Amino acid sequence: MKETRSNYCEHCGEFHDAVRDFISQVKVGEIVPDLEFEVYQKDTITTMSFSKLRGKWIVLVFYPADFTFVCPTELEELAKLYSKFQSLNAEIISVSSDTVFTHKAWHDASEGIREITYPMAADPSGKLAYAFGVLVEGGEAAFTPDEGLSLRGTFIIDPSGTLRAIEVNDNSIGRKAAETLRKLQAAQYIETHKGKVCPASWEPGDDTLEPSLELVGKL
Repeated sequence: MKETRSNYCEHCGEFHDAVRDFISQVKVGEIVPDLEFEVYQKDTITTMSFSKLRGKWIVLVFYPADFTFVCPTELEELAKLYSKFQSLNAEIISVSSDTVFTHKAWHDASEGIREITYPMAADPSGKLAYAFGVLVEGGEAAFTPDEGLSLRGTFIIDPSGTLRAIEVNDNSIGRKAAETLRKLQAAQYIETHKGKVCPASWEPGDDTLEPSLELVGKL
């Protein structure tokens, strides 16, 4: 009898090959999987999917949980810059393992979270976190407090559904919203300026580079 390496995954509902598959189904330069998910936004619960967002840039921001400590500082920073992201044809979507009802409760209870008007996605099954490789899965040796939650992962997806940038942090390290905005601006610049690249700390209006043999060893 031929041995099989395929195992059923409770997180995404599909079978995976233990040798060929990576933990993350998403890689830079590839189309993200089309997943459907519930969101809480402006006192309304709706369903979204990545395919329905084609034509817009998406900034997908995973965080561990509602009613925590570092998470609100990150989400509030994003809320303050939300209009700038929108002006760049970008949608911010925050994601945690909480339900949409928990998102609403947090929104109602916290003065800072109340300022959020972008969609807050619910991922109680962990399928989104698993698909993007940020799900904290339990180890065999010991329990980890973050088991079942996600790492702090930020993913920038272009209008065609292609992943352009990834940032993943330990849950004790907060991110900077202004840096996420800068990365989005850089991604948009190279999308419309083929052959150009953005050097370190590039900001809109700064000089860019055009790779060539003439530049080798001169930078």
